[in-house]
Amino acid sequence: MNTIADPIPAVELHQLDVPAKLPVFWCSLNHFPEELRLAREAIDDVRAVHPDSTPSNVQAVYMSPWKSHLISPKFNPMIDTVGAIAKRVSREFLRADLPALNMDLKATDCWGVIYEHSDQTLLHHHFPSDLVAVVYLEANENCAPIVFANSIMVKPVPGTLVIFPGILEHHVPENFDKRVIVAINYQKFPSF
Repeated sequence: MNTIADPIPAVELHQLDVPAKLPVFWCSLNHFPEELRLAREAIDDVRAVHPDSTPSNVQAVYMSPWKSHLISPKFNPMIDTVGAIAKRVSREFLRADLPALNMDLKATDCWGVIYEHSDQTLLHHHFPSDLVAVVYLEANENCAPIVFANSIMVKPVPGTLVIFPGILEHHVPENFDKRVIVAINYQKFPSF
């Protein structure tokens, strides 16, 4: 008999590893100075009311709560700008015209991280999120890159946006200089 916790009868699951290429997209957000400024202020505003770092795979001097956009509305202009770019990525590169499918991308999580010397983020992914966005608000010369699939490194540059599929594993190795980011998870939802 099936229970609510286990609605599917016991089946033997198998895995087939398929060599697949997953894209990573990036662009400059330096044409959006107000959004960048507000996002950086938002991290400090949230830290003032939530001073303890959120426990996670992020081992940094400070990580704000997962849903920091519900605490500080100053994140919203960045979420809207990045969301519009993520929809363009979906349409132009992933061949998914979301409005034509009666779908929309919505930010489900948004948080800020302040990395200092010796901070890092362990290998992880963001499933079930469809797309993940990382905005580099500050990135000093010797700060750590984001590393995808243990092989592709993207060096942080202030004002840069990086967007990638939520299933793509990534990490941040040991950091040696100041690095401040905003991360946003986006998921598809019906728009009607």
